[in-house]
Amino acid sequence: MGSDFRMTLQTQMVLRVLLSDLLGEHYGLEIAKEAGLPSGSIYPILARLETAGWITSDWEDIDEAAEGRRRRRYYRLTSEGRQKALEALESTKRKMFPELSGVPA
Repeated sequence: MGSDFRMTLQTQMVLRVLLSDLLGEHYGLEIAKEAGLPSGSIYPILARLETAGWITSDWEDIDEAAEGRRRRRYYRLTSEGRQKALEALESTKRKMFPELSGVPA
């Protein structure tokens, strides 16, 4: 699993949303809303995380006409992605707030 992407503040905000419900599946607009980010910035981040193997995604299986909406693509952290996300957030916390080193997140 590579991490050939910059760990931007926006990426960390997306990771926090995904970490907030480890068993849940999250769709893009939900992630955008919870992270407080514009939807256009979410999808490139999700694509990078998926390419790196941190998350997986699947399309929901619905009848769009019956539901009255388009189907959603749901994202969830992989077990390795969960660990990498926690490490990345902890690393940022240590860099930005060295006085909090060792304090649980």
